[in-house]
Amino acid sequence: MSTPPRVRLDYRPRKVFLPYHRRRERWAVIVAHRRCGKTVACINDMIRRAATLEKPNGRFSYVAPFMTQAKETAWDYLKRYALPITAAKNEAELWVELVNGARIRIQGADNPDRLRGSYLDGVVLDEFADMRPSVWGEVIRPMLADREGWATFIGTPKGRNEFYEIWERGRGDPAWLTLQLKASETRLLSLAELASARSAMTPEQYEQEFECSFEAAILGAYYGKELANAEREGRIKVVPVDPLLPVHTAWDLGIGDSTAIWMFQVTAGEVRLVDFYENHGEPLAHYVEVLKDRAYRYGDDFLPHDAKVRSMDTGRTRVETLRALGRRPRLVPDHTLMDGINAARLLIGRAWFDRHNCRDGLEALRQYRTDYDERLKTFRDAPRHDWASHAADAFRYVATAYRELAAPAVVAPKPVDLRFEVVGGRVRSNMSVWDIVEAKRKKREAE
Repeated sequence: MSTPPRVRLDYRPRKVFLPYHRRRERWAVIVAHRRCGKTVACINDMIRRAATLEKPNGRFSYVAPFMTQAKETAWDYLKRYALPITAAKNEAELWVELVNGARIRIQGADNPDRLRGSYLDGVVLDEFADMRPSVWGEVIRPMLADREGWATFIGTPKGRNEFYEIWERGRGDPAWLTLQLKASETRLLSLAELASARSAMTPEQYEQEFECSFEAAILGAYYGKELANAEREGRIKVVPVDPLLPVHTAWDLGIGDSTAIWMFQVTAGEVRLVDFYENHGEPLAHYVEVLKDRAYRYGDDFLPHDAKVRSMDTGRTRVETLRALGRRPRLVPDHTLMDGINAARLLIGRAWFDRHNCRDGLEALRQYRTDYDERLKTFRDAPRHDWASHAADAFRYVATAYRELAAPAVVAPKPVDLRFEVVGGRVRSNMSVWDIVEAKRKKREAE
């Protein structure tokens, strides 16, 4: 059998990435500053490993938070560097097949169901800090199991989120390669360029984007400070469900989109977020079954006002559908977006979150943010619509529902049976003088 010809790819690795290319570890996490070349390095590493894979029909994937982002970031790099060993490519589905039958695909994490497939031999998760945390555990990791594939997580920090957790996990595990590439240490950008960037950015922006700081606050985050306080005060922990209290739910309903549900209990002066669930593209019956499997003693299901809009297909509202499925739907009080966000901020100050059951919901609240308008030098008025939006919207409904659930019941005053009698030539009443004064005041107001 003849030895296949050697092919040299048009790639010269930067020195800082040599440990990555030479690694023997199955897992890798790279925390890298902007413009250090991490995408180019990872694409070329994937091409080399795909080309030298001994197993037949290799399958590899590069995943970014959004499909459009993945295409803009990596597709041209993949076509360019794999060209000498490309047997076929598909511009519509964004895959390249090498001469040995291995296929590399460009994908987005914005629709997790489209990521599912038979198996993967290797995957790169780029800007993992911006992805839905469940993409790794529920979708990607199982796809690596039967072929014992590898995974690389790369990106810049976005606070202490799932990317931070993976970084911390990898640092103490010999099965992981960990690299932290700070601009002050790699010297890939000139000192003059870094000085210019520092002068144009806030200190938090610069520390996050160029010095790889996990401590810097997420730029534009709505609930960052409130959640940090909750963490510091010990209100993010294991929160047991109190069997004496009903478990209410708050839903953000999607049609062909994600539906997010918070499960919570209300008691004196506080709310306990005990569980969270989110899925994509499922009918309402699916979510009802999920809640039933939790076996909580449920109270009310709080829904947004568009739940009373009738479906063109069925002619029924989602309120009617849920009621027919045995739920107790209620519409949340109508409110503006910013009123809801402010109510959510106040609620976080008195809320307790179950660290494990609400993990994905908490991560969404941390990532819920507005974008910074570089031209106007100000934050935009509306939140960014991404994977975090559904959980954040449902949490707004928790906050507005809490106002109703926590409000003291108004007890109507009992009618007073006012009697007068004459005793010894004087008129006497069964009411005190203060009762009489109050009764006269109420009569005047009524008139």
